[in-house]
Amino acid sequence: MSATLQTATEARSGKGHKDENFPVASHLIHPRNRGAILAFYDFVRAGDDVADHTTLAPERKIELLDALADALTGKGPSDPEAEPLKRELFARGLPATHALELLDAFRLDARKTRYADWDDLIGYCRYSAMPVGRYVLDVHGEDPRVVWGPSDAICAALQIINHLQDCGKDFTRNDRVYLPRETLEKHGASVSDLGADKASPALRAVIRELATRTMGLLDEGAVLPDLIADLRLSLEIAAIHRLAVVLCRGLMERDPLSEKVHHGKAAFALTALGGIATTLARRPLRGRILRRHALGARA
Repeated sequence: MSATLQTATEARSGKGHKDENFPVASHLIHPRNRGAILAFYDFVRAGDDVADHTTLAPERKIELLDALADALTGKGPSDPEAEPLKRELFARGLPATHALELLDAFRLDARKTRYADWDDLIGYCRYSAMPVGRYVLDVHGEDPRVVWGPSDAICAALQIINHLQDCGKDFTRNDRVYLPRETLEKHGASVSDLGADKASPALRAVIRELATRTMGLLDEGAVLPDLIADLRLSLEIAAIHRLAVVLCRGLMERDPLSEKVHHGKAAFALTALGGIATTLARRPLRGRILRRHALGARA
């Protein structure tokens, strides 16, 4: 593709919601909400493809991302990548905040390729991942005071799992390293290790430590399915959470540079069903869980 792209559409990679590591608006989600979630996904995917484009200059990436933002908010010309989400937001009376924060993350990707420490990485996840969960919860009318906290933890975990799985590709394709410098140095690993066919023992130690910390985020967010009023969304998130736990454990044991970490289709389905079944079994206890969570939040 040419480096003189005029619109975000020209930068599209062809990747869709079915190609993601985790389910996006599966059929567990009620049909009345799937369109709003897929419109959000498609808008964000367009921005992500701009940020990941290998021949566009950083300045041009930011220009295209700014144009997407202006199209969504009505400050600039219409854009086919923004119109479906713009219509959904208007119909539901929702602000564009979450989508605009994702664009902030993509602008950061255009300018920044290294992260200093865990807090720096979580700061990135605040814009690259947490708005996704917040948007989905808002579409379903959930109470942000109850659900945003654990959702943020899960979304950050999903983002970091993707970073760990794709650490070699991110480095070789975009010279982008999300593994914090502090953790690399602690274990004696170097950025160049990411370009190898197989992870060094030092890099494996880095990935294990980050996966362990990510498991802590998943533990923090584990209560989320029980806090959600909408049963179908609760089951969707339970399935995603269970898949993330299995992937995170896999990253503690396997080398993402040389081994497959993701599930096969059968294992994927069985893992997701396990999360769904567990949440359904706990559903009669939801009132008690909500009260306990409220007490913990006030403590």
